[in-house]
Amino acid sequence: MQELCLVVLAYFIGSIPTSVWVSRWVYHIDIRDYGSGNAGATNTFRILGSRWGSFVMLFDFLKGLLAVKLAYLLPYYSLNDFARTNFQIGLGLAAVVGHILPVWADFRGGKGVATLLGLVFGISPWIALGCMAVFILVLFLTRFVSLSSILASLAFPVFIIVVFNVDNDTYRIFAVAVALLVILTHQKNISRLLDGSENKAPILRHRDRRKGRATR
Repeated sequence: MQELCLVVLAYFIGSIPTSVWVSRWVYHIDIRDYGSGNAGATNTFRILGSRWGSFVMLFDFLKGLLAVKLAYLLPYYSLNDFARTNFQIGLGLAAVVGHILPVWADFRGGKGVATLLGLVFGISPWIALGCMAVFILVLFLTRFVSLSSILASLAFPVFIIVVFNVDNDTYRIFAVAVALLVILTHQKNISRLLDGSENKAPILRHRDRRKGRATR
């Protein structure tokens, strides 16, 4: 019963619609009426700019981190690493579901990538830092948040299974499932990347302008 209550609480934490509330309170619009229509960091970067996009990404990350830390409220999971990891995966997934289907925003949310990253950081900080490094590198090179998210998610099972060789079958299956889920939820982004219509994040624009002038 206690576990169920924490899972429900994790869902409510994940349901906090950061981008929706920011867009309404600051700009008096609904972010879901613009751009891709998603209530996530990528669309916030696209519509509201890098400052609020970064804020939304950080807050959504913290939702996943806080959700997995709920496991420490129960003494049993504080003392059992294997059981705690499995329970934390469940808590984190509840937060991700909350982000995708937020009860506070008519069940219309984002894709959950930042919340997933917070989940992983709460369980395995070094693996999360590896994924973040992939994300930041790809974003720096391309300015595509969607491509950065996809490649970081693909790096996740590589870190789990190959690099760190984590001895937990549930975690390994979860890592592969996350990579597949991110690919599935980014089908439209992949199509736009392939046809050249995907929007770039409004960061490092001055660098790209200088490159453009240099090639003229």
